[in-house]
Amino acid sequence: MVKLKVKKDTDNLFIIDTTLDKDVDGILEYIGKVQNGRLKIERLVYEINELADHGISLPPNMQGLTDEQVAELKLVNEWESTCVPSGGSTFCKDDIGRRCGAAPSQENMKKVLKDTAEEAKQKVSKKHFDENRCVTLEDVKDVLSVLKGAVTIVYPMGLPPHDPIQMELDDKEDLSGTQMAKEVIDVSQTTLWYCGKEMTPTNKPLSAFLGKNEKTTVVIKVAKKGHGCPAREPPVSEEQQKLLMAHAYRKQEELKKLAENDDTDWMSSPWADPKSLKSQLHGTGNIKWR
Repeated sequence: MVKLKVKKDTDNLFIIDTTLDKDVDGILEYIGKVQNGRLKIERLVYEINELADHGISLPPNMQGLTDEQVAELKLVNEWESTCVPSGGSTFCKDDIGRRCGAAPSQENMKKVLKDTAEEAKQKVSKKHFDENRCVTLEDVKDVLSVLKGAVTIVYPMGLPPHDPIQMELDDKEDLSGTQMAKEVIDVSQTTLWYCGKEMTPTNKPLSAFLGKNEKTTVVIKVAKKGHGCPAREPPVSEEQQKLLMAHAYRKQEELKKLAENDDTDWMSSPWADPKSLKSQLHGTGNIKWR
């Protein structure tokens, strides 16, 4: 199995295991599914934490309005009485005005949502890249299934169809006009790069670009088509660069101290004593007089 370290520009994404007989098209599609699944989980984690704190999402026509505006327009949230959390709800106002404020009243229900969200975040975290651990599409699907199960436990009657969590679970999310939309990988507009060369044509197997050695680890970069070669890997890592800078600073400080020191205090050092060898032979080197 060959390990592919997938990166986007200088951003570490994840590592996958594959074989060299797989074609580039299949690998690109797989990378797209894993990365988009990871992004979906990140969005769900944020929204589930909001759900635990402030309840279900308000209808789009009520979001961002003050209580006075809602009363003046005679708007009613019909879903608040239907989508009730297990054990009842308690009011916790959402300052942003996106959610109704009817949060789960029982602490164990909140804990289910928050703990599940945190575990999901860790399972697809970028720390796996640093620890040289792989992330698979099955891992992503399992995490999504667990998140869906946690929401069902706390909200057995389900969520409103306009709630971002429900839209994510139904694959109906609308990311247009958001920063998150730029992070999603569109396979039709994406290409893979290896060692500064674009991996085309994409119907060729990986072995045509990576060689025949299955027991290897390579860095693959994801980039948009027509945007040219992505940035190359730095010659030293960030950690190594910090160590080099710290060493250079210490050396500079030592040289500065030597330049300022014009005294002859070095003459009292043991290594400058002309009789030190004689003292060592006679065993009188460590004698101190009081």
